[in-house]
Amino acid sequence: MSNNTSSKGIWKVISASSVGTLIEWYDFYIFGSLAVVISTKFFPADNPVAAFLSTLATFAAGFVVRPFGALFFGRLGDLIGRKYTFMVTLLLMGGATFLIGCVPSYESIGVFAPILILLLRLLQGLALGGEYGGAATYVAEHSPEGQRGYWTSWIQTTATFGLFVSLVVILITRGSLTEEQFDTWGWRVPFWVSILMVAVSYLIRKKMHESPEFAKAKSEGKISKNPLKESFGNKLNFKFVLLALFGVAMGQGVVWYTGQFYAMSFIKTVMNIDAQQVDTLMGIALLMGTPFFVVFGWMSDKIGRKKIMLAGMLLAIVCYRPIYRIMYERTNVEHKKELLVSTKTDLSATAVAAGTDSLYTTVNTYSDGTVWTQKKTVHLDKDQKVIVAAGKPRIDNKISISIPSSDKWFLTFLVFIQVIFVTMVYGPIAAFLVEMFPVQIRYTSMSLPYHIGNGIFGGLLPAISTYLVTQSKDSGNSEFYLDGLWYPIIIAAVSFVIGLIYVKDKKPTNVINN
Repeated sequence: MSNNTSSKGIWKVISASSVGTLIEWYDFYIFGSLAVVISTKFFPADNPVAAFLSTLATFAAGFVVRPFGALFFGRLGDLIGRKYTFMVTLLLMGGATFLIGCVPSYESIGVFAPILILLLRLLQGLALGGEYGGAATYVAEHSPEGQRGYWTSWIQTTATFGLFVSLVVILITRGSLTEEQFDTWGWRVPFWVSILMVAVSYLIRKKMHESPEFAKAKSEGKISKNPLKESFGNKLNFKFVLLALFGVAMGQGVVWYTGQFYAMSFIKTVMNIDAQQVDTLMGIALLMGTPFFVVFGWMSDKIGRKKIMLAGMLLAIVCYRPIYRIMYERTNVEHKKELLVSTKTDLSATAVAAGTDSLYTTVNTYSDGTVWTQKKTVHLDKDQKVIVAAGKPRIDNKISISIPSSDKWFLTFLVFIQVIFVTMVYGPIAAFLVEMFPVQIRYTSMSLPYHIGNGIFGGLLPAISTYLVTQSKDSGNSEFYLDGLWYPIIIAAVSFVIGLIYVKDKKPTNVINN
């Protein structure tokens, strides 16, 4: 792109596409970022671990349906155009997100609460399944040959930046309210805020034009009459779909979710670090790492997409266990010197419908500034007897560790390293997938492997890894906290081997014209 006019034009395309995509990712991530709080609102409180796992499973459900959204909206995008399709996905996502913030709690409407949340998550997943392929295809079809990696990498930043924005909105909301206010109703605010951003994005996207490649194909009568059949019924094209999935997208998906979502979940729920500190350090790490999407996208134009993506997978496979071991041990209070004179336990009572709960708060302070807080809630009935559920006393233990600045910055650095792995596998992938398929079936063909890789293999990661950690801890394994990493390591390793042997850079774009 040598002249200023074309450069200005592509920036308009990227801005319009990116704003909408960023907001859709923001909508999707709010749920994951608030998983710990949401688990107490929409699921039975009898078993906090089961409630949290149920929340993660509901979060994962949104990912599982993404391939169906890819098929439905991908077909629509190849039939009627890129622009109108991702206008629909934007409105669907925004509406579902706003309504999640309006659903009454489990205490108010019982089992209907998790059912409604699940249905709205499924709508979010369907919408996101159609969004990404449309945005990536739209930008790629405006990009000149030889620069697709660079220009499409700007779309790649929106996913991480969407998570960053979600964390910032949550931090601002938390900071503006008391802990009790946020826990009672403040957590709904980030869901409500999204509707304003969706309205702005809709107005921006409304002024966009159809992509020149699609418009040209349409004017020449070369639009596919049956994108699904041509994408998956043609053996050669279907082979490329499978290679894209198992050789690249599957590994990219697990590396992506480990470095961003599992890292956050791990620090909050396994390491028990204070939620606000975690949101802050995650936000800083994501902000520092985001420019590298563009760096690796640009590099992929020079040296090829495959080398960079496979290098990112290999680094993740080798480094995950050492990184997470260091993270865990760094803040493990067993290795810190406790100031015994500062240890104190307070008892308070909270009136509830069934009776009165006794809350025991124990605070331990350590020489490096770490503060360990345990809130043990003993649920009592009206006769002041401990309530028994499923044969066990209902006693909830919530541990929160506030770490000193040195530990926070060290964890930020370790998360940043994981984000670099993410940028290596994710930065070039949009251009890589676009170049594998011809224009008339591109939206459909690239969307499916991307969303299976990210939606199924990646989206299930938080729930599967948390389950593996829980099982390992219950069995008494001293390094239980590392067992959740086996899932991403194994999936990434399989993808690395397939990609190394079978995947080639830049497939021809006229595959099915035979």
